[in-house]
Amino acid sequence: MVRLPAERIRALRAEIERHNHAYYVLDRPSVPDAEYDRLFRELEELEAAHPELVSPDSPTQRVGAKPATELAEVRHRVPMLSIRNLDAESFDRQCREALAAEGIAYAAEPKLDGLAVSLTYREGRFVLGATRGDGETGEDVTANLRTVRSIPLRLSGDGIPQELEVRGEVVLCRADFERFRAAQAAAGEKEPVNPRNAAAGSLRQLDPRVTARRPLRFFAYAVANPEALSLSTHSATLDRIAALGLPTAPERRVVRGADGLLRYYREIGEKRDRLPYDIDGVVYKVDSLADQARLGFVSRAPRWAAAHKYPAQEEMTEVLAIEVQVGRTGALTPVARLKPVFVGGVTVSSATLHNEDEVRRKDIRIGDIVIVRRAGDVIPEVVAAVADRRTGREREFVMPQRCPVCGSGVMRLPGEAVARCTGGLYCPAQRKQAILHFASRRAMDIAGLGEKLVDQLVERGLVDSVAGLYGLDGAALAVLERMGDKSARNIVEALERSKHASLARLVFALGIRNVGEATAKDLARHFGSLARLMAAGTNELEQVPDVGPVVAESIARFFAEAHNREVIERLRRSGVRDEGAGAAELFAAGSAASGKVFVLTGTLPGMTREEAKALIEAAGGKVSTSVSGKTDFVVAGKDPGAKLDRARSLGVRVIDEDALRHMLSE
Repeated sequence: MVRLPAERIRALRAEIERHNHAYYVLDRPSVPDAEYDRLFRELEELEAAHPELVSPDSPTQRVGAKPATELAEVRHRVPMLSIRNLDAESFDRQCREALAAEGIAYAAEPKLDGLAVSLTYREGRFVLGATRGDGETGEDVTANLRTVRSIPLRLSGDGIPQELEVRGEVVLCRADFERFRAAQAAAGEKEPVNPRNAAAGSLRQLDPRVTARRPLRFFAYAVANPEALSLSTHSATLDRIAALGLPTAPERRVVRGADGLLRYYREIGEKRDRLPYDIDGVVYKVDSLADQARLGFVSRAPRWAAAHKYPAQEEMTEVLAIEVQVGRTGALTPVARLKPVFVGGVTVSSATLHNEDEVRRKDIRIGDIVIVRRAGDVIPEVVAAVADRRTGREREFVMPQRCPVCGSGVMRLPGEAVARCTGGLYCPAQRKQAILHFASRRAMDIAGLGEKLVDQLVERGLVDSVAGLYGLDGAALAVLERMGDKSARNIVEALERSKHASLARLVFALGIRNVGEATAKDLARHFGSLARLMAAGTNELEQVPDVGPVVAESIARFFAEAHNREVIERLRRSGVRDEGAGAAELFAAGSAASGKVFVLTGTLPGMTREEAKALIEAAGGKVSTSVSGKTDFVVAGKDPGAKLDRARSLGVRVIDEDALRHMLSE
């Protein structure tokens, strides 16, 4: 059956608005984006073909107004008053005394941190939107509010009043704000300080097309003319407008008495950091509209409502200094030392600045007045500098060229945001991490040298670097916590065995930035001794397979650091093998697999892939994960997959496990 254009247009509008409600209000998308886009395009095409059928409440007309030269004033028929700040007990006591009642029912809801607005609907159509302004007079932002998808252009359902004025908050949810801020940064545009500022700035744009690109959301919290709905409570009023298609905060509920208010305050406080939007407190309202009328107003604020605030999550303070901390991996992090300020429920005197680029991007200077944010357990962060508070005496931060802990050089590789100390084997800030890595199973494999033991060794001053491990004896170890004579002997024996580890293991154990196990093996195979590796320049290092300019620079800088060379010399004097070939390497030199590139695919009948890889590498070969023109052999087992097809297409020789074993034994 062919539908008339007017019928189809009405059906499309209704369906699109249902999907908008599901996505923007209920947060439960009902169709894929592609299907929504198809419906929207069909409606646009039908309205273009039949312009006489276009109506102001069509979803296609959300962005239709021309840019304004200024925002007109709107006088509120019912003032948008502020509410008093009171704690739960004080508010309940005042209400009980004024009403001469006990166990009062209250409507409780989160206090969203956005921009308060008023929406007017006539005969179900959205006709006027205004900001709160000074409470008496606001700004006409109708065209901008029409672009907010969670605001229905036409109310739905039965019993729509002739006129309805709804009050609520326009916000940017946290996830939307982060995406918006990232997009602004990518475009080289000014980044907003926080979601509230971003929401306010977005809504007061003169061009609705700019607002339309901002992911704003609306949540209703009151009706200015509740008599239009003929209901007896505030909570029922919000239920009713939610049924008409207007979103409300899902955390709202009705509670009784001071105990109920306090439980709600604490519950929302615990959830605060997990909520999708920022809040700065909760709002309490006497639920009965008749009781609200009896209570009236005081000092132009309703007696029947109160805001119970949480500790502020943002405050302003002064940057007294910018210091640099060195982390366990050698990362240098600028930290702002602040004039102490109470924020997020605690006194904050320092905040991370992340890295040098972040300091430059935010233009944070010593002496600046800055906005500091702390949410829940999140580490305090400097959000932005208040540039208009500058006096000219502020000083720019300069990243040190030497490590503030050990004096070693500082290196920042191309493509990395973090600067690092190059004295990894020596730097006290990195000592524990360096020792744990050195002793790990894939490095020097010093069994028993775990985190708790390393903590004791470092904290008691028994070990000053990885070289200090080889000066330990059983007596020194046996007196430590959770240690005895047997455990101490086992560790001493493990240390002695580790002196004979392969050169590849030693190179990996040094913890050179960007040098993993595979690269360590390539370096050991190429140079044959640690002395030759240490003497190599970047050009020679780049001759090693898979060592590019960044890795070569990292290696060269590591060995150029005098502190690292001192530790390596101590390792050599302790008897750690740092040159020559072990049995496996001598075997590898004459092996048929030496220098060949293998790819393993499928399930081998007599060994695991890890075992096959170990045998190939011990024989001087290299194992790659993908087949290319550089591949010499593909070792295929059961169910080999696409790698076998790729090998055949490139003419790479395919062998089975038996052939591999024969090759390795030659």
